[in-house]
Amino acid sequence: MNDSAASASSTTAATLRSALGGLLDGLPPKQAAAAVERLIANYRGQTPTNAPVLRDRSDVAAYAAYRMPATFEAVRAALDALAEAAPQWVPGSHVDVGGGTGAATWAVDATWDGPRTTAVLDWAEPALTLGRELAAASGSPALRGADWRRAVIGAGLKLPEADLVTVSYVLGELTAEARRAVVAEAARAGQAVVLIEPGTPEGYLRIREARDQLIEAGLRVAAPCPHDGTCPIEVGQDWCHFSARVSRSSLHRQVKGGSLPYEDEKFSYVAATRFPVEPAASRITRRPQIRKGLVLLELCGPQDGDTPGLTRVNVTKRHGDLYKAARDADWGQAWPPATEG
Repeated sequence: MNDSAASASSTTAATLRSALGGLLDGLPPKQAAAAVERLIANYRGQTPTNAPVLRDRSDVAAYAAYRMPATFEAVRAALDALAEAAPQWVPGSHVDVGGGTGAATWAVDATWDGPRTTAVLDWAEPALTLGRELAAASGSPALRGADWRRAVIGAGLKLPEADLVTVSYVLGELTAEARRAVVAEAARAGQAVVLIEPGTPEGYLRIREARDQLIEAGLRVAAPCPHDGTCPIEVGQDWCHFSARVSRSSLHRQVKGGSLPYEDEKFSYVAATRFPVEPAASRITRRPQIRKGLVLLELCGPQDGDTPGLTRVNVTKRHGDLYKAARDADWGQAWPPATEG
């Protein structure tokens, strides 16, 4: 992400935190904490259902204050990877499936400038209501003009065609049949589709299955994978996920008892398109390990004969500028840096 994009993202994140600030006023701390604990179980994907997870205003307020900043950062990271793979592309329309209070719409607004139509679909009316309130406080024309629609997210879902369709932290709430239907409809409706799930083994498997489904539907992978081939990870041995830094709210600290002012949100994702993209040559799949005079990078990328695979690369001082870049590299970034060709 360049400096101007990083600044825009930081400003949007600060505006979102400010808008979230007063949500829990008047809500007893114990009630907020209980709502969060129940929502965490659903977020972890343990209870797939065909019913909305967010039931009432207290659920929605707790969810928004606790989860919305983390969802925003994870989606923003995934969208940034898509933007890097398609630097000339700017979505003029966005549909967010199961968008709840609208974290993904804020992430889109932090990633791309320009006029844009936005539709947020969710089955929980309290979430849509609160999302509309937060958007009104954003100052963004795209967010303030968004269309917030109630819809059943599952089999039978019909989406308007759009440049970009996002589905974040939703697939784990669905049955297998509904999950396949939602991914199929997103593939039909979107020129670009971005799916995000928790960075757990189960979340990765949902993304892996959806990735295969998107490719079968004719889309090409833009990120994080540098290829459209079979994922080289052996199921049960490892899983592909990434990390985004999130500033902790007072509710985070209250529920988790943590003292640090931040936490790292782990997520899995796939971005796929119907238009030409330039995927990364390779992707850093783990946090780089920095040693004296050495940086160890774990990469996913084409191997001999262009077969997708996983490799470990040692970058040393002998590599000159590449070594300096490796010391600054982060988990999830493309490798080598664009400036290195």
